[in-house]
Amino acid sequence: MLELRDIHKHWDDSPDWPLLAGVGLRVEAGETVALLGASGSGKSTLLKIAAGLEAPERGSVWFDGVDITRQPPERRRFALMFQDFALFPHLNVRDNVAFGLIEQRLGKREARERAQAMLARFGMAVHGDTRVWTLSGGEQQRVALARALITEPRALLLDEPFSALDAALREQLRSEFRDRIAEAGMAAILVTHDEQEARAMARHAWALREGKLSALW
Repeated sequence: MLELRDIHKHWDDSPDWPLLAGVGLRVEAGETVALLGASGSGKSTLLKIAAGLEAPERGSVWFDGVDITRQPPERRRFALMFQDFALFPHLNVRDNVAFGLIEQRLGKREARERAQAMLARFGMAVHGDTRVWTLSGGEQQRVALARALITEPRALLLDEPFSALDAALREQLRSEFRDRIAEAGMAAILVTHDEQEARAMARHAWALREGKLSALW
């Protein structure tokens, strides 16, 4: 279970402009929770605090009852996905997926074998040797999800992951991602401005306004 407790953050550290004012959020294993709000409302900042990319001014981040607020991102074992996919253009599809395992010092041969098996689960096995920049947007997003899941992360943090895709593809991938997250048993936070997307993927949703969360469902 991922918990954010009493998170405080200000715009540019200015005491007159609270961005997050005592935010608390709890996400169970296998559950997706959505955060909705206008641009600049603090959604992405809250996600970065959960990931360890930014520090809260006050408050704490917990996972399975352990305070991880001071843990660096690499020790948290969380995966992040962004709208631009963040794939490595100089690597083929298989090596993009294997990258996290190699960073964890798994041998390259085994990492690539596991990556190929993960690609097969996503119907992408034939693309292992393909350069990622030749793939369609939906195919790139599947590669990004495969790369995120292969390291068996404890939580998945999604920041507007489908906003660059067309409507039909967004609808298809929402369902696919929801099923994969539940199958992996991860806690997941989805940052989005799209209520339809939130309803398709999330069990619970919160609106972030003026630094506070209010329940939507």
